[in-house]
Amino acid sequence: MDPKEYEFNKIIKKIKQFKGTGTQLVSVYIPADYPIGEVAAKLRSEISQAENIKSKQTRTKVIGALERILNALKGFKNTPPNGLVVFAGDVSEDPSRENIITITLEPIKKLNQSIYRCDSSFYLEPLENMLAQRDKYGLVVIDGKEATLALLDGVNYYILDEIESHAHSKVRKGGQSARRYERLIEEQTEYYYKKVSEAMDTHFLNKVKGIIIGGPGPTKEYFLEAKHYNYQHKILGIFDTGYTGIEGIRELIDKSKELIQEQDIVIEVREITRFIKEVINEGKATYGLEQTLEAINNRRAEKVLVSSKLDIKVYITEDQKISFEPIDSPKDVLDIQDYLYELCTKNGIDIMIISSNSNEADMFLNTFGGIGAILKY
Repeated sequence: MDPKEYEFNKIIKKIKQFKGTGTQLVSVYIPADYPIGEVAAKLRSEISQAENIKSKQTRTKVIGALERILNALKGFKNTPPNGLVVFAGDVSEDPSRENIITITLEPIKKLNQSIYRCDSSFYLEPLENMLAQRDKYGLVVIDGKEATLALLDGVNYYILDEIESHAHSKVRKGGQSARRYERLIEEQTEYYYKKVSEAMDTHFLNKVKGIIIGGPGPTKEYFLEAKHYNYQHKILGIFDTGYTGIEGIRELIDKSKELIQEQDIVIEVREITRFIKEVINEGKATYGLEQTLEAINNRRAEKVLVSSKLDIKVYITEDQKISFEPIDSPKDVLDIQDYLYELCTKNGIDIMIISSNSNEADMFLNTFGGIGAILKY
């Protein structure tokens, strides 16, 4: 996840924690290029409608939130290039006390929805979907016996389908002529290719940026030459692999990395591999919480790696001291990923949150504790 996405995700996580005691939290989504003046007019109309809310407490809080949003919109002559989202409402956990907040946020991708929502929590689904929108790739590894289909989505891959060929297992020579035997094999092979093609349609058509084909032997070439698959599929490349199944998928991801240079899983695997090489060669790398923090604070770290699966809390006291053990009434509690991100940003150091389910990511977590740094010297 790049720094811009990470910061955006942090904001969303924080907003998600706010709750109202009733349907009093207001979310307003303004699409790109939509006139601010028209939005303001609609919100004034909503204030009139809110007068009909039966509960006096909810009515007062909804109207107060709408007025806050109208006031926030005064700071904008035009809608920002990606649109604008404004949240407002009373998030106090104590009904006898008021804590009205207003948050304005420009999305990281272009917003094309106009939304007005009152609820007990802020409406975040469109923003969360923006973080989930990444290039997806279809992966197929195939040989004469089986085919495996998978989806590469950001830092994760998912096995979608496994198809067996019965071209040889169900056909026996017996008393048949050689030509009859060959024809039966050809028919079963064609049926197998059609099943794979149908599965590609089901899982990939209009859903992925392109498809990468791999497998041991010449079957993958025969399959492509048969052209049973839909012409709309964009085949990005063909690679030799030693296996089918999940091992073949992993090998295909590795061999096709130049095709998908910007895919997050490829970048993560590359950086973890670099880190491991430095550790093995007793070179410019360190790992463990204490050692990594020392490298950051001394600014020896070039890049910090931390696993998203690492479950460590950081407790911050009123006088800004740090504890990794629970304390009474901390001023703030952060996940280790957030704490390291802020610390690295402060010291001008790159950081990568490792979130893939690759073998390398598992090795980084299980062997090196899920935290380490590549050093400058």
